[in-house]
Amino acid sequence: MFTSESFWDVSLKDFEKGYYFDETDNRYVCLSCGKGFENGIIYNIEGTLCVAEKAVSMHFRMEHGNVFENLINMDKKYTGISEVQKEILLSFYHGKSDDEISAELGTAKSTIRNHRFRLKEKSKQAKIFLTLMNMVESHTRESDRMIPIHRNAKMIDERYAITQGERDKIIEKLFNKDGVLRKFPSEESEKIVILTEVIKRFTIGETYSEKEINEIIKEVFADYAMIRRDLITYGFIDRKQDGSAYWVVF
Repeated sequence: MFTSESFWDVSLKDFEKGYYFDETDNRYVCLSCGKGFENGIIYNIEGTLCVAEKAVSMHFRMEHGNVFENLINMDKKYTGISEVQKEILLSFYHGKSDDEISAELGTAKSTIRNHRFRLKEKSKQAKIFLTLMNMVESHTRESDRMIPIHRNAKMIDERYAITQGERDKIIEKLFNKDGVLRKFPSEESEKIVILTEVIKRFTIGETYSEKEINEIIKEVFADYAMIRRDLITYGFIDRKQDGSAYWVVF
């Protein structure tokens, strides 16, 4: 499953590949787990010597499987497609004919043809909508832009409707100059901003013990148990059921 926070910022071509090139760090990054492969280094992937881009491509295939199936298995809140559409799209992807799909699903061939038509029209509309939104974004002031929503966010609703300007004001109000939290807010939008800042203190791809998690949070706020609990509740951090290991879901 895709978890990278950069997921929403990459191009359609990067979506299809399952990785993107991070110009800042000069590396190719897996969109599923965030593992990076530095450009200019030769990697040994199960006995095959690869440049960085080939290495990340092989990594995705070996560790995460098929890009299409990763995408289509995302939650409906991200894909916007129904279970029926999902099943039909999978059949289309695997090259099945309308006759074959009709027989497998016990549906009239005309129904499958209509789905094919409507999905094609939906893709056209999506292109126009994406273009419009990109143009709107280019004319939006930085302070009015919405902050990114982390990839494993739970129950996405108006709590996440936070602009960059609002975020800056919340941070200024609740953090002192040393990065220590003055108080932990009860307001949901403020809480999300705080948790987003706290999670930056952790390293993506690293596994932590509960003690290590607590020590890092203590640098920000004394009540580490409450913040640790909320980081899990809001989907910033995941853990093993027995609490023996924690990691960032980014």
